[in-house]
Amino acid sequence: MSTAIVTGQPVPGSSLEGDLRSLGFDVRVAVDASDTEALLAAVPADRRVAVVDARFVGHPHALRLGLTDPRFPLAAIPGAVTAQPAGRQALTRAVARETSAGGTGALAVDSVTDGIVTALDTDGADVHRPELGSLVAAVPTDPQARNEARQAVDAVDDEAVRLKSAVKSRDGFFTTFFISPYSRYIARWCARRGLTPNQVTTASLLTALIAAGCAATGTRVGFVAAGILLICSFVLDCTDGQLARYSLQYSTLGAWLDATFDRAKEYAYYAGLALGAARAGDDVWALALGAMILQTCRHVVDFSFNEANHDATANTSPTAALSDKLDSVGWTVWVRRMIVLPIGERWAMIAILTAATTPRITLYALLIGCALAATYTTAGRVLRSLTRKARRTDRAARALADLADSGALADGLVRLFKKGLPGKKGLPGLAVPAVALLGAAAVVAASALTDFGGPLPVIAAAVYALTSALAVARPLKGALDWLVPPFFRAAEYGTVLALAAEAEVNGALPAAFGLVAAVAYHHYDTVYRIRGNAGAPPAWLVRAIGGQEGRTLLVTVLAALLTAAQFKVALTALAVAVALVVLVESIRFWVSAGAPAVHDEGETA
Repeated sequence: MSTAIVTGQPVPGSSLEGDLRSLGFDVRVAVDASDTEALLAAVPADRRVAVVDARFVGHPHALRLGLTDPRFPLAAIPGAVTAQPAGRQALTRAVARETSAGGTGALAVDSVTDGIVTALDTDGADVHRPELGSLVAAVPTDPQARNEARQAVDAVDDEAVRLKSAVKSRDGFFTTFFISPYSRYIARWCARRGLTPNQVTTASLLTALIAAGCAATGTRVGFVAAGILLICSFVLDCTDGQLARYSLQYSTLGAWLDATFDRAKEYAYYAGLALGAARAGDDVWALALGAMILQTCRHVVDFSFNEANHDATANTSPTAALSDKLDSVGWTVWVRRMIVLPIGERWAMIAILTAATTPRITLYALLIGCALAATYTTAGRVLRSLTRKARRTDRAARALADLADSGALADGLVRLFKKGLPGKKGLPGLAVPAVALLGAAAVVAASALTDFGGPLPVIAAAVYALTSALAVARPLKGALDWLVPPFFRAAEYGTVLALAAEAEVNGALPAAFGLVAAVAYHHYDTVYRIRGNAGAPPAWLVRAIGGQEGRTLLVTVLAALLTAAQFKVALTALAVAVALVVLVESIRFWVSAGAPAVHDEGETA
């Protein structure tokens, strides 16, 4: 249980102790400043501890926001400060300093907690201060101020604010106007019955998998049921994040579940559509795999661009200024959010088309819509990158290198390249993404435009391994270097798709779908670890599964050496092997104590 130390006896009629207990705190009362320090020292080091001014007046949700969010080691609101185990040492030092300054007598009129927060700031501690909006959190110093604060509390509906804050401030049109108006009440219903975001996330996954199963029946009734269930799954998908924000139930396991299940649901549904079409004699596996590849590459563009500019300095451009100006005009905001075909609009389109048309039409519409959205977003980001004068950091370069997913083959080639050309650190400027693009295009084109079993894809893959090494030979700090990871994803996934299609054997494309899904999981896992400031997956894992250039070369060699039927079996075995290795290590990480305590709220795209 968490412990709250109240600095003095609460004012008669105050609900402070009850509010703290309702939030899960064991309340202890300090009689003077030195007693505060003693009570703090008595709290076990593995517990959250809070110091709260006895005169605090405010909404219970203000206390909840300030004292119970698990994502921040230190947090404060007016009149209250809290520390998790990671921030405990800093809090102890600040309390000792405040006690020393205030003496050992009765607690002073000035707020002890505000003094503690000032000491934390002086020490350079990172103290989170949540946005309270209209919520009240104050420490009145006289009866009149206390009465005014209480009136302010009564004037604001705490529960209405809590419900409103459960909804993301920036979301898509469909989600904002067709889902969130009622899903927030589902979230509150779940909270009052003790359900957790993880349980709702799991329910969303199961609903989507049932929807995929319905689509796999290949019947009109199955397609209609699939469309309805897919929308239900999306409602639950919105609800889990709203429940997390409503009750501040953020967790390491929740981060992993929410970060990966959206993709698992969507890609499983693509497979369900392909299976359903096959029952009617229509083979759309290539379309389903193409949709998964395109969607994954879109996400990698988002991730790479954001990481490249995460902490860049002098990060301005005329294009960005124009974008901000457009966002100030109401209707353009919604149009621009819909153009990128975010998850709400995308799932609504898939659900409606599934129920009303055929899997082939649904996948064609998805491919066209995602292609247009990708063109729009990528072009805008390229323009921003070319027109801004940003200085990117070593952290950004490290993140892009991790997203590149280079294996032992590329690392060895980089060392040979640097050894053979002393003084050269790599390609200059815009040559980096250009070389990555040319290598990617070469291996995909060779795989798609030559007969199955020929040597040209192997040669192209070897050249691609060389260009991949050249692209990552120096830190990725160039204006367009964030395009390197998306080009690598397109090269690897596109090669697998092309070779499986060229094999022209039943089952090759489903096996390719499984392989790309397993590798894509590894790439998404890398992204969310970086977002949680936990670093990339361990180097041994990247080497064990070959790195992106090694897997690409391996697949082309298998296609050259094996028959089409044997190639299908090899793809299946490779998919199973990659999935087992990455899933075991990923699960170990996300359920461990070292995983970041965050809850991903879902991607807009």
